[in-house]
Amino acid sequence: MGSVLYRLLCLLLLLTAPAAAQETRIAAVVNDDIVSLADLNDRVRLALVQSNIEDTPENRRRIAPQVLRGLIDEKLELQESKRLNVKVEEEEIAQALRRIEQQNNLPPGGLDGYLVQRGISKSTIVDQITATLAWGKLVRRRYGQQIVVRDEEIDETLAKLKENIGQPLSRVAEIFLGVDDPRQEEEVRRNAERLIEQLRSGAPFPAMAQQFSQSATAAVGGDIGWVQAAQLMPELAEAVQRMRPGQISPPIRAGGGFYILYVIDRRVAGQAPAPVPTEGSVQLVQVLFQLAPNASAQERERVERAAQTVAQQAQSCDDMRRIGRERAPQGSGDLGRVRIADLPTELREVVGRLEVGTPSPPLPLRGGIGVLMVCQRDVPPPAPVAVEPVLPSREEIAESLGRQKLENVARRYLRDLRRTAFVDVRV
Repeated sequence: MGSVLYRLLCLLLLLTAPAAAQETRIAAVVNDDIVSLADLNDRVRLALVQSNIEDTPENRRRIAPQVLRGLIDEKLELQESKRLNVKVEEEEIAQALRRIEQQNNLPPGGLDGYLVQRGISKSTIVDQITATLAWGKLVRRRYGQQIVVRDEEIDETLAKLKENIGQPLSRVAEIFLGVDDPRQEEEVRRNAERLIEQLRSGAPFPAMAQQFSQSATAAVGGDIGWVQAAQLMPELAEAVQRMRPGQISPPIRAGGGFYILYVIDRRVAGQAPAPVPTEGSVQLVQVLFQLAPNASAQERERVERAAQTVAQQAQSCDDMRRIGRERAPQGSGDLGRVRIADLPTELREVVGRLEVGTPSPPLPLRGGIGVLMVCQRDVPPPAPVAVEPVLPSREEIAESLGRQKLENVARRYLRDLRRTAFVDVRV
């Protein structure tokens, strides 16, 4: 235990050391390349900002091991891409940067100022993008022609979809952390538990998946779409069936590593969403974190994190009242009985469809950002409307199955690179 604490203390001291000292310190050696402490520190800062996590020494310590592992993987991917002469063009990087601007509601060219304001070098995010693009091109070039989806596989998938019409569907997101060596088992489990701590403290799941997941779904925030339990591995299916929308799972050991699952929503296959309710009334309670109209970006991020924490932790109206008293006493509490038709349009749909005792996602409310919960309702939410189920085309199924196969190949490829590489972690 003493040696573990010593290593953690050393890592924390190094991460907070002056920049000039960090430039000359080595965090890891990867074959003929190094990951400097400055590289690690910059990437930790980027991960904190993109994951909407407060930049504190404790949070840096928690995510640094997983960030370092990601940097090591990037070195291996870039080394293999260089060996096989796979190049990333400047225009490809520029397109990726424009997508990031769009995702963050930034104007064209606004990413530069966004990064400067948060003390992040542009090269840090460019390096990350370059590694992702190069690896994707390499895997497609080397294995794309070998991926074959047979007609029998498409037929089997279609048959399962037809059989399960009328069964529950869950929209699920994932974070996957691979275990390439049995000796890594506990280390990877601890990394998963650290990520869950951050998620349950308000870090947004899509951003955390983009930063830390080793699955191809990381590019879309971990979202694997609408699935039925039968489509998942048994360990994952069992977890999803026990979870309600908004919940995050503990680490689940399945396949080649650990999964963290997030149930985004749930519906029944072959049913359209219920119409927006306009009748009846509900008894509401809110937790409101006040925010001035001219608040800084950092203050807005802090408030959004606080609201996200409430949305993930509150299990009942009593929880909401307690959290409001403890964390945001001004503006929080019971709103009494409210007619759904009197709510603003943007809230009517959210509140009208909320199940009793289920927290809403963070919402912009008058005076700040908050979370709502329905404690009672006098009219049940409208029932979903039965519709003629729309099944994916054979081409769409083939594309989905092909992506899954290519992802599995890419995962094995990187695992093999790790096993044959010389990696010396210095911190």
